Amino acid sequence: MNSSDPVVSPLRQRMLDDMRMRKLGAKTQTGYVRGVRRFAAFLGRSPDTATAEDLRRFQLDLVDQGATPATINSTLSGLKFFFDVTLGHGELMAKVQSVPMPTRLPVVLSPEVSRLITAAANIKHRTALAVAYGAGLRASEVCALKVGDVDSQRMVLRVEQGKGRKDRYALLPPPLLEQLRAWWRVAHAQGKMLPGGWLFPGLDPMDPLSTRQLNRAIHAAAEDARIDKRVSMHTLRHSFATHLLEARVDIRVIQVLLGHKKLETTTTYTHVATELLRQVISPLERLPQT
Repeated sequence: MNSSDPVVSPLRQRMLDDMRMRKLGAKTQTGYVRGVRRFAAFLGRSPDTATAEDLRRFQLDLVDQGATPATINSTLSGLKFFFDVTLGHGELMAKVQSVPMPTRLPVVLSPEVSRLITAAANIKHRTALAVAYGAGLRASEVCALKVGDVDSQRMVLRVEQGKGRKDRYALLPPPLLEQLRAWWRVAHAQGKMLPGGWLFPGLDPMDPLSTRQLNRAIHAAAEDARIDKRVSMHTLRHSFATHLLEARVDIRVIQVLLGHKKLETTTTYTHVATELLRQVISPLERLPQT
């Protein structure tokens, strides 16, 4: 269900146009389309003929097939857009409810961070991982950085159109600036970095390093560093936020640095800030010794 299909039905095209009008992200569009396709396959007929009971049966079928809460909610989000926006029949989704997501604490690295970054295969990957940890950026934000986004005068990194299509500024600590300068010298000497181009170019300097390549790099580094935790690019972002919290940086400041829309998203890190927990005196310690 995309614009490259050889034959696109009017209904399908209308949904594509509705998503394009609202400038939904490519991943969001793909997920919404997948959800409607799955429902149509279950229904065995055009989804615009569905009833509220059909939607109820479909959600039960997803549960019975063992679909994860994330899959169920993603599918329902696509259907909500389809019925509410494209068809104008949002009332059909009135009794369809998303399912609770299990709460899992993020994986955080402490002494392993240095080992992980050092173990990366080359200076480009080491620098990219250092940016993710030192500035708390998402993998996609690291890959989207351009040379001009490094502001050494104000000591900030400009993050353009991060998650939620918002611009923001991120930290640029002095050690990270020095590492970026070292990387720039190497890349410039090798002709891999174009003037005003990508800070982390791919094999073709005209293209940025992809998030897939960056994730492969961090997995290889974690293996070489013999880190047995589940490590991903987001682990560095989690570690950045947790370590700032443990350093007693105001949580509202951390919220801004991470680009979180809601403070409650940032408060997740209070559950993994073990340095703060160690400073708490248990009431058991205050009991008289016998």
